[in-house]
Amino acid sequence: MLTIQTTKKLILAGAAAILMSNSAIAAEMTLKLGHLANEQNAWHKAAVKFGEELSTLTDGRIEVQVFPNETLGKEIDLINGMQLGAVDMTITGESLQNWAPKAALLAVPYAYKTLEDMDAVASGEIGDQIEQQIIEKARIRPIAYFARGPRNLTSNRAIKSPDDLDGLKMRVPNVPLFVDVWKSLGAQPTPMAFSEVFTSLQAGTIDAQENPLALIESASFDEVQKFVNKTEHVRSWIYLTISEITWAKLSDADKDAVMEAAKRAQAYERDLFAADEERLTEELQSKGMTFVEIDKEAFASKAKDAVLANVSDEIRPIVEDLFAN
Repeated sequence: MLTIQTTKKLILAGAAAILMSNSAIAAEMTLKLGHLANEQNAWHKAAVKFGEELSTLTDGRIEVQVFPNETLGKEIDLINGMQLGAVDMTITGESLQNWAPKAALLAVPYAYKTLEDMDAVASGEIGDQIEQQIIEKARIRPIAYFARGPRNLTSNRAIKSPDDLDGLKMRVPNVPLFVDVWKSLGAQPTPMAFSEVFTSLQAGTIDAQENPLALIESASFDEVQKFVNKTEHVRSWIYLTISEITWAKLSDADKDAVMEAAKRAQAYERDLFAADEERLTEELQSKGMTFVEIDKEAFASKAKDAVLANVSDEIRPIVEDLFAN
């Protein structure tokens, strides 16, 4: 007859064997997903959601480790790593135009009047063309896309039409397309590192800047700017991507699971995005900023020639169609 102590040892040994078995199953494949956002960002939360869903769909056989804050490397480094098979996944956008010219369509000023317009392009035939070129040229595969908050102009005077921009000294990123568009609208754009913007606004070196609400809030621009002018001049999206090298290692069933998990993560991110835009508007208003409705049609019409002059020959016909619609 077994003693109580012997019985306990057998039970513990059996439990340990089960745990080891489950651990072995869970460790079949680990995907490393690096990105630039912090832990509070909706993209990061959606990346974590993707990992949870994929683990569930594969009974724990595929694990996703998410590395925020560029801890696996900067965006271009991660793309290069994915092309070599050293990194499995990242979140990236128009930077992919370095390989796939059509990726520039992710962030063309005034190409998408509303979030719904952007969605129609991203999920439609043009989006399919962009994704296919990224797969062929960059050797990474878009599996979902996340929305970005539209860029808005902040200033210390209300801007309602392009005429109100006359002589406005404003910071823009060092992107020729952005510089030329704002010049065409009547402003005096100055390329400048983002880290210098607050002190330059404070000192009066510049009068204005443009960024999504999330950056306006996190950079405390409410302390040096009175108005958020809802220019919404750039609407854009960004892709959740997987290395083609990693993709090729997956079975057909696991590829289906990856795509389903990505679909769920995309829907989850969109809910977070909508809630966050509402929260940011309320937060900035509570800090004293006034939101100004603008004549978007007048801005888009005046910016059109500068936009078309700065896009590549390959995507210009598509951009012309987007402006026409």
